[in-house]
Amino acid sequence: MKKITILGTGCPKCKTLLANAEQAAKSKGIEYEIEKVQEIADIVAYGVMSTPGLAVDGKVVSSGKLLSSKEIEKLI
Repeated sequence: MKKITILGTGCPKCKTLLANAEQAAKSKGIEYEIEKVQEIADIVAYGVMSTPGLAVDGKVVSSGKLLSSKEIEKLI
């Protein structure tokens, strides 16, 4: 099972990234769990300085960019 983590404070871009990540996982037909990290200190602990950020299985794969579902599919 893939663990997808959305790193962001809940802004519109963060919410869109969450929706795009769910769509990407469903399109690939994989089992997944999505976690949202919204506390600034926790986001910084991942090494992310600009949101939204995306981590897959604990590894940050994107930050500061709103990825499309197709871009996320390539990362998961």
